[in-house]
Amino acid sequence: MKTRGFEKISAYQNVDLPMPQRKTAHSAGYDIAAAEDVELLPGQVTLVPTGLKAYMNKDEYLGIHIRSGLSIKHCLSLINSQGIIDADYYDNPDNEGHIMIAVYNHGTVKLSIARNCRIAQGIFTKFLCIDNDMLAETTKRQGGMGSTDEYK
Repeated sequence: MKTRGFEKISAYQNVDLPMPQRKTAHSAGYDIAAAEDVELLPGQVTLVPTGLKAYMNKDEYLGIHIRSGLSIKHCLSLINSQGIIDADYYDNPDNEGHIMIAVYNHGTVKLSIARNCRIAQGIFTKFLCIDNDMLAETTKRQGGMGSTDEYK
């Protein structure tokens, strides 16, 4: 029985990608790498593909955080501060649950990220719901990234 973990999406099944892993016994985050070479232009957001999807329990989410060394050395951040991958994002009909890292380049020069460069960390976290929250039982995800956004 699967509880939580990472899998490649179908488009990357035959691509040699490092699977996320913790680097020390006390690391909270699983390092996540870029699946392709990308250019991060100054003052812009770039979606960096990972080729991965994550599965987890329905009362968990995967928090995506930029790696601190990369952030500090190159003036990078995630545009939304922390990415949140919901449990029902896995295998959604729009993009199969593909985790994309939305990186903002605060610097003044273009930065190249090489395929397999570890750019983020994922941390699985439990969350709580309020009393009488019936959405968990009645509402189903209809799409991929941004699918519940009212500002489409």
